[in-house]
Amino acid sequence: MEKTYKFCQSCMMPFKQDPQGGGTNADGTKSALYCSYCYQNGQFFQPDFTMTQMRDFVVDQLVKMKYPRFIARFMTMGMGRLERWKK
Repeated sequence: MEKTYKFCQSCMMPFKQDPQGGGTNADGTKSALYCSYCYQNGQFFQPDFTMTQMRDFVVDQLVKMKYPRFIARFMTMGMGRLERWKK
């Protein structure tokens, strides 16, 4: 049985905030791991991103949403524990 997550295992975005409710696998089914901003048709939009690049990208997006940068950095501290970045 596949584990279910409440947020994207690439960028940490809560699935409830994803307008599509998650990305899609190669067979068209919903991904239980990744959001629609990170993953579509079984592929990552930024396949060569490092975890540091993803974290910087997410922090910048949160700052655009009016979060203070130090709060945005704090919110992304656990990124290394996500499935995509465990390797």
